[in-house]
Amino acid sequence: MIGYALLLAPSANRVYADAAVRLARAELTVFARSGVLEVAPGDVDVTRIGGVDYLTFTAPEPGLGTRDLAHLANLSAAYALFERVGDLLRPVPLHPLAAYDSDLITIPKYAGKTNEQFTRLLLNVTLLASAAAPRMLDGGLVVLDPLCGRGTTLNQALMYGHDGIGVERDSQDVEAYAGFLRTWLRRKRLKHTAETTSVRRDRKLVARRFEAVLSPSKDAHRAGVTQRVVVLNTDTTRAREVLRPRCADVIVTDAPYGVAHGSRTGQGLSRSPLELLAAAVPVWRELLRPGGALGLSWNTHVAPRAEAEAVLTAAGLRVVDGPGWRDLAHRVDQAIERDVLVAVAP
Repeated sequence: MIGYALLLAPSANRVYADAAVRLARAELTVFARSGVLEVAPGDVDVTRIGGVDYLTFTAPEPGLGTRDLAHLANLSAAYALFERVGDLLRPVPLHPLAAYDSDLITIPKYAGKTNEQFTRLLLNVTLLASAAAPRMLDGGLVVLDPLCGRGTTLNQALMYGHDGIGVERDSQDVEAYAGFLRTWLRRKRLKHTAETTSVRRDRKLVARRFEAVLSPSKDAHRAGVTQRVVVLNTDTTRAREVLRPRCADVIVTDAPYGVAHGSRTGQGLSRSPLELLAAAVPVWRELLRPGGALGLSWNTHVAPRAEAEAVLTAAGLRVVDGPGWRDLAHRVDQAIERDVLVAVAP
């Protein structure tokens, strides 16, 4: 057996950093059981080496292959990987998916922004549960965030080479995202088009639509390789009015936590996301392709896990369970305990 030690990236959020090793262990377990790896890591543990905690694991001879390393490079907290040779650590090069410069993810700063490492984790585990998992590294998938805020999930999708679709009720958030992306693309001198238009049905305005088509490089643009990101300014429960059915390979979203912000439905403001989910999940279900997966994070202090599972099951989705999947809960702050559910469409 060959031993490996994964050094985790530091997190700017101290509370999240305290949970990072445990979350990385759960995420690695999901990778190992997903079927995308030729060699599944075993003996996953946390080992202190030189006073630093590493996520350690083993693989049979001859060790991890090129494609396995390409997958594991995208672990949300991966910083550096080493092969254990006796008491020494031999560096193993990692090349994570990065179609664009990292500041596409790191520049936006605003109140309520989801931790970037967690956004990546949520996208990873959702992709791994879906029928599209074997194509995770290849780009060209469609990632939908039906509560997209200012677009953290959409930007992570772009970094992975996928297309992004967002739905957001708050027009200020949509304008902020459109303004940021336009400015960022100009600064990077990337070939792109970007426009905001109106979406009408029966002559009535149903949404405002921001759409950008971009290429990661001049060579990609000359070859006709483009990505698309679309954000629709409308209520998520009306998403079927502005999106085609079965348009997304995965849906990834962070539900309102019910602390500083509640969720809005036709009944008004609610501190529990369950009312919103009950109204929205059946709509989202229609937007998933067969075999697609929905990844959801939420605050368990305002919505018990069993009740959130029941909403997904009632919409005809199968909740994924087993090792790793039950180990993703973690504290965000005193009022928020965040957990993750992933469910698959037949």
